[in-house]
Amino acid sequence: MKGRSLEEPPPSQDACTLREQFAERKALIAKYVPPESQAIHAEVVADLKQKRLADGTLGVAAKAPIFELKDHDGKPVSSAELLKKSRLVICFFRGRWCPFCVGQLEAMNLILAQIEPAGATLVAISPQTVKQSYFMHHQHKLRFPLLSDAGNQVAREFGLVYRVPEYQQAVYQRTFVNLPFVNGDESWELPIPATYILDRDGTVLYVSVNEDYSERAEPTEILRALESQ
Repeated sequence: MKGRSLEEPPPSQDACTLREQFAERKALIAKYVPPESQAIHAEVVADLKQKRLADGTLGVAAKAPIFELKDHDGKPVSSAELLKKSRLVICFFRGRWCPFCVGQLEAMNLILAQIEPAGATLVAISPQTVKQSYFMHHQHKLRFPLLSDAGNQVAREFGLVYRVPEYQQAVYQRTFVNLPFVNGDESWELPIPATYILDRDGTVLYVSVNEDYSERAEPTEILRALESQ
């Protein structure tokens, strides 16, 4: 896991909300997902960690690339235009098929009313198509833009992209996770989950990135980072 711009805050009751939710999801996976499939997913995470993929991602004090992507309604959203108004919080996620991504974005949705007064705008970016983002946005009643990063072009500039190995592709296909359909291409590429805070000049103020898709920054940590900058 890549280092962050802030020291880890001391644990509190509120700080464990997302972690506890993920623990429940992991317990369900352990109970219902075949052990051989669990072992394959764990092997992929271990391999990404061994390769230290997170170490090569965009870090604190770096300048983030400018981008323009379509939101869940197909409307273009420019990072340059957003940064003219406020700082920017970006959550890179895998897709609507990932229960940990859904949990994270629902949790971020709950703190949206605190993000905006803290002087920031929230967006989430994934390689899924605009249509998939539309379904996710409405199904989970999200109140911030979901941006479709076709071909992981923006995620690649942040250093987040990896290719799903063939032995894991087979597991996804058996469980009806059809990435070529969901993402609209045959690359079988995904971003590792990451959360960034960008200053208004595009400088990275904070980053949380982890090769393990079941580990994400707590929303309360994001708020503390915004309030401390």
